[in-house]
Amino acid sequence: MNKQHQDQIWVPHSETVPEAGGEGVVRRVLAYSKDVMCVENTFETGAVGALHSHPHTQITYVVSGRFRFTIGEETRDVGPGDTLLKQDGIRHGCVCLEAGILLDIFTPMREDFV
Repeated sequence: MNKQHQDQIWVPHSETVPEAGGEGVVRRVLAYSKDVMCVENTFETGAVGALHSHPHTQITYVVSGRFRFTIGEETRDVGPGDTLLKQDGIRHGCVCLEAGILLDIFTPMREDFV
């Protein structure tokens, strides 16, 4: 199993590599091309996605769990079905209030993840 599946049409979850995305966070790079990337992040309760920014636009879909997100100067609690838009260069981060999964879409792809 590896993350070198760029431009593959089919990317079975069982063939993706779980890796530490921080304490209490497991990240899996799913399907991606040079223009877009899908990443699954599984959080334990209390895990933190530290405040950061990057030169990518990011959309996050909350699959499960509850999270307290800060985007720019605003903080809100979110749950299953909610989506968040993080424009490139905007500081953002989260705290996991209840164990769950976030699905992130980045454009362009995050070269630092592969």
